[in-house]
Amino acid sequence: MKLFRKIHLWLSVPFGIIITLVCFSGAMLIFEPEITRAVHSDVYYVSEVKDEPLPMGELMETVKASLPDSVSITGVTVFFAKDRTYQVALSKPRRASLFVDQYTGVVTGSYERLGFFSTMFKLHRWLLDSANPHGDGVKVGKLLVGISTLVFVIALITGVVIWWPRARKNLRKSLSISFSNGWKGLWKGLHVAGGMYALVFVLAMSLTGLTWSFNWYRSAFYAVCGVEHTPRNFSAPAAAGTERQNEGGRGERGERGERGGRGEGREGGRRNGGEGHKRSEFGRWQQVYNELSERYPQAPQITVGNETATVTVSSFGNSRASDKYSFSRRSGELELQSTYADTLPADKLRGWIYSIHTGSLGGLITRILWLLGALLGASLPLTGYYIWIRHLTMKKEHMHH
Repeated sequence: MKLFRKIHLWLSVPFGIIITLVCFSGAMLIFEPEITRAVHSDVYYVSEVKDEPLPMGELMETVKASLPDSVSITGVTVFFAKDRTYQVALSKPRRASLFVDQYTGVVTGSYERLGFFSTMFKLHRWLLDSANPHGDGVKVGKLLVGISTLVFVIALITGVVIWWPRARKNLRKSLSISFSNGWKGLWKGLHVAGGMYALVFVLAMSLTGLTWSFNWYRSAFYAVCGVEHTPRNFSAPAAAGTERQNEGGRGERGERGERGGRGEGREGGRRNGGEGHKRSEFGRWQQVYNELSERYPQAPQITVGNETATVTVSSFGNSRASDKYSFSRRSGELELQSTYADTLPADKLRGWIYSIHTGSLGGLITRILWLLGALLGASLPLTGYYIWIRHLTMKKEHMHH
């Protein structure tokens, strides 16, 4: 037991502050999509919901006219809620997109990450290391985050080993946070009981997060899950640059409501899609969208791109689950390329890792639990420092007496 206490203490002391920063910044990112939409509601929501949106081809031509010649439209994403603006993905810069009011044709704004969340993301992934995180060579910030996360996993496991013998005698007391013993009791309760309450959540976040830190860990993680690690499958349409990817990996949840654009049905698709499709590269997009929205009436979002389309099939579980289609630019005829069930195991696992890491696997409830868990995780090193310093102080006083 002494050995576990030493491991717990001497690994936690040097990396504690980094663990706190990583947990706190991660907690701040959980509700980024909702906060961003609230701050920039004029960009993400239409000014007035009307009976029917403008034809998609017409909307895309309007957006195209506002773009420089060097930038093209790669796709459009329609969300479940009728009051959400359409998100138009652009060819450059990376992950760029615009939002357009589908009822008026007015471009409401471009996607911009709020400065606070940009800072939190860099802190969470790279400890604000300014080196290019996607380039070659070792990035100190990224490496420190990875090492600290490994240390955190070991500290959590040793913490359970230290906690269990006492907990076995009085489980209720060991899981209570008491104010009766003053600050000392509160800090100790937060560290011991708080650590147990947060354990499952922070372990889930840490074990999945490590797959982005170390190649050896990622290969081992995939092997344990019985999946061969393969490079990411980029066969999805370029248009899938929806908020899920744009917002630094924070999942977009489809709100319930009538999907914008569904009212036109198949006839509307023929009317809007067929007319002028030879003149416009977007001629069949409306027809394709109408057909997919009929097939998937509850899909959180549908993306139509250049001869490709993607339907997000679930708001729960793997939040990146999608069915992929191709279509003929000439006739608009749809052909199923792959369903989520047929997706490569490595791509499925990648989606699950992301969903578990961000807490998006169970909608709002799991994200609230993940937020509380991450905040408790951030407090553990701080309460641990308090207990350790107090122990040293008391030891010193005892020696003097």
